Amino acid sequence: MTAEAHRHPADELCEAGADLYARALREGGVGTEEAAAAPCLIDVGLLHPVVGAPHRLAPASPASALHRLLRGIEDRVAEERRREERLAVAFEPLLRIAEGRAVRDDTGTPAVTLLSGVDQINVAIAEAMAKATRELLCIQPHTHQHGQRGQRGQAAALGRDQAVLTRGARIRTLYPHTLRHSPLIVARYEQLRGDAEARTLDEVTDRLILVDRTVAFIPADTERTMALEIRHPTLISYFATTFDRLWRLATPMYPQAVQLPVVNGVTPRQHAIARLLVEGHTDAAIADRLGLNIRTARVHIAKLAALLGSESRAQLGFLIGRSGILEREAGG
Repeated sequence: MTAEAHRHPADELCEAGADLYARALREGGVGTEEAAAAPCLIDVGLLHPVVGAPHRLAPASPASALHRLLRGIEDRVAEERRREERLAVAFEPLLRIAEGRAVRDDTGTPAVTLLSGVDQINVAIAEAMAKATRELLCIQPHTHQHGQRGQRGQAAALGRDQAVLTRGARIRTLYPHTLRHSPLIVARYEQLRGDAEARTLDEVTDRLILVDRTVAFIPADTERTMALEIRHPTLISYFATTFDRLWRLATPMYPQAVQLPVVNGVTPRQHAIARLLVEGHTDAAIADRLGLNIRTARVHIAKLAALLGSESRAQLGFLIGRSGILEREAGG
């Protein structure tokens, strides 16, 4: 069989290569002529020449070879992330140009409007909530309210929410599991009077405020200083359907809290981190997606590594996959 028959990506191992490598491990090596049928073994460093025996190839340690290949995969994933960031930066000014032109419906009302600046965003949200009579649906991935300004913002938001409840409307809010015990959130619900309910998920989408299923607000930039006010019926229907489906999957937090299970010593937070690690996300991305600060995220990554006996980031991803931690998610 010729080497041409075994051409495949450099980080894959063909059946012939796997069989030959297994024999090399059992016998301590193979001849160079035999290895010609599976050049992938030399390409990925699974076989290497023996000093003083030019016609003999010795096998490399499978563990070291695996770690080297995993590091290569991690590097490629990181490069794709950087490419994604570069594209986002390049397209941001173009998106702002397009979004700056408000799309209008048949009645002349703007269907999509770009709001610029925190003050303008807050005014638009307050005006929409002042007209709410049925429900307020929210997705809140973060709670970054600190200092006097943050406290004033919390007080204003609490007042708006209470006014919605007083008019007989209901409030449904989704948070990530990481915020289940946030003092700010717990105190907030203890002060509200009316039909307010909260649930949590491993990971939620970016922020969403949906008022009476007629107007929605979503972020328009990563700094959260720009937002889109959306009144387009098709988009509103899409947001509402997405919220309803996430709500059914979520774990109750308030008014009746359901305890999140710890499976084989792995907490729900560590389970969420494990899933994102396997997907190749950086510590910063994991922290952002789970509503954590990066230091807390790294503490949980370290605990997960200690639990699985991992000595490196590349090995951790391999051990997570082998441990079966994520299988309960797929089978649940």
